[in-house]
Amino acid sequence: MAPVYPCAIAIRYRSGVPELPEVETVARLIRPGLVDRRIEAVKVTWPRTLGGVSVPRFRKRVVGARFERVWRRGKYIVMDFAGDGGCIVGHLRMTGRMQVDAPGDEVNRFTKVSLTLDDGNVFRFIDVRKFGRFVWAPSPDDVLPALGPEPLDEQFTADWFRQALSRRRRALKPLLLDQSFVAGLGNIYVDEALHAAHLHPLRTSDTLNRAAAIRLHEAILTILTEAIEREGSSFDTFYRTPEGQPGAYQEQFGVYGRTGKPCPNCARAIKRIVVGQRGTHLCTNCQRRPR
Repeated sequence: MAPVYPCAIAIRYRSGVPELPEVETVARLIRPGLVDRRIEAVKVTWPRTLGGVSVPRFRKRVVGARFERVWRRGKYIVMDFAGDGGCIVGHLRMTGRMQVDAPGDEVNRFTKVSLTLDDGNVFRFIDVRKFGRFVWAPSPDDVLPALGPEPLDEQFTADWFRQALSRRRRALKPLLLDQSFVAGLGNIYVDEALHAAHLHPLRTSDTLNRAAAIRLHEAILTILTEAIEREGSSFDTFYRTPEGQPGAYQEQFGVYGRTGKPCPNCARAIKRIVVGQRGTHLCTNCQRRPR
């Protein structure tokens, strides 16, 4: 039987970790099965998943707690408990999955943490490679790293973005991947946004004029919004939608993973270079390298 609120997100390391659209999809899919549900029992088969919290302490903190809110911050999923119950912060890393299963559903053999809920369903954290984390904390701030603004929040305005770019002198690709600058962007969506904005990944941020900064801002918002609507990007067997189908945004890729294929704008072959040790895809015609 399929999960009651299925959510199978796992992306190979070549894309780093699931990015904002994929993690947002996870949060939206598990939210209906968790909010207002109380935890009745806990099973942990891989204690390291708890990020240093002992199994007895984790069990003591979460059994009896009621989920109040499920949300995303950057590439993290935060599950708040009611009252002073703290929260669970999850990070999927390379092969993490979260899903709410009905009673009697077959247990995935890679399940690391199981939370039995008061309606009989079971919330499971599944992780083949064991790199993911599922950590209890008094507050998200206790475990989350320093993160920049959310690109889909109101404070991420074109004016703020333009000024933030001008205050730094870094190549655009590494800067946009820096989670302390903007939260949630990763290799896929940075490549796509830079291509849409006709900006070379090695162009330094302080050289962008107002028009270029606005183009990049609009490209980031448009691409992330469309990717969420299409439930993320899938180019392998790991990521599946609730219906068991791949996410659809990979069908919109302009450059990512398309080395040697024609640019959708000018038909020149897409090239792959390395920027900051990250594979980077671009059109050398649409995205001219700065002198």
